Amino acid sequence: MKGLPRKLGALLIILLIAFFGIGAVVERFLNRLDPVTLPEVSDAARALHASSLVADMHADSLLTGRNLLRRSRVGHVDLPRLQEGGVGLQFFTAATVVPLGLNIERNESDAFDLLTLLGMAQLSPFAWRGPLGRAELQADRLEDAIAGSRGALVPVRTRADLEALLAQRAQGGGPIGALLGIEGAHALEGDLANLDVVVGRGFRMIGLTHFFDNEFAGSAHGAQKAGLTELGRALVRRMQELGVLVDLAHLSPRAIDEVLAMATRPTVVSHGGVKGTCPSERTLSDEHVRAIAAGGGVIGIGYWETAICGREPRQVVAAMRYVVSLVGDDHVGLGSDYDGATTVGFDTSQLAALTQQLLGEGFSDESIQKILGGNVVRVLREVLPER
Repeated sequence: MKGLPRKLGALLIILLIAFFGIGAVVERFLNRLDPVTLPEVSDAARALHASSLVADMHADSLLTGRNLLRRSRVGHVDLPRLQEGGVGLQFFTAATVVPLGLNIERNESDAFDLLTLLGMAQLSPFAWRGPLGRAELQADRLEDAIAGSRGALVPVRTRADLEALLAQRAQGGGPIGALLGIEGAHALEGDLANLDVVVGRGFRMIGLTHFFDNEFAGSAHGAQKAGLTELGRALVRRMQELGVLVDLAHLSPRAIDEVLAMATRPTVVSHGGVKGTCPSERTLSDEHVRAIAAGGGVIGIGYWETAICGREPRQVVAAMRYVVSLVGDDHVGLGSDYDGATTVGFDTSQLAALTQQLLGEGFSDESIQKILGGNVVRVLREVLPER
């Protein structure tokens, strides 16, 4: 019996080593690249892509703490690949709570948090910090990347920042703008005062829910799928006063209706798809597409299976074409969901293939430039604070 504590201690150490040992492969498992056949990019498509402001509204690349300044063999986004893909503006979105066993149909609000396990596996502060602290940690990571990029990455928090970025890129090349978003207002921990905290840290887009219901609204994947709470209504009003984009991604249908009924500025769906090409809890109805467009908003089309029922550029473009058929070409954009525990067919370095697909399917140069980023720029000009 005297040796039992020692044996148990040794067993615990072995288990911990085995557990923490998976940290190095966690992202390889979560953020997979399963290559698909891409169209050959013509000189015309390459030139059009290079002359466009390419804006992706959703990537969770800050979550794992990978060094974004170095090209990686895992994940989907880093600075070298953004540069190769001709991206001019990347939204970096911070997830803060994810239910273990998440699915797109129904998740309980009290489910165990997957990010706690992710933090433990990676020996990361995510294991013990709360949702607000996790958002701030991801803001720290982006600030560190910007500081170490030697001007290759610049923050976009205001219209003045945006116009400066556009002017620099119009000269050829130029830096890549980085805009911070939050995936789910769980990060506010039920306290509206925390909105001022995250705005002060540079966050300029917030989705009200993620995979389960919270104090602000019902999720499309939650147990209740309710609408906005009174606190949620107050949050939407305050976000629009402060110049923070309201992201409808992951919201329940009822909550989308209620946000759009009270919105005074354009809203966005940072990443998703449409039921017209891929029916699921994760995609938008025709009615919601029309209502978002009526308010001047933009729908970011994703590149993964549950958004577009595939992983190929032709399936991305099929969803885009469907939106255009309903509401015109002013209301669709890019919403990759790169590094968001997704499996995709191409990473951000290969985005010119998407331009080629659009061109090959008969979209005009003007429409393609709107889709690649022009529509997002328009919304940011309407929503962001001036300075």
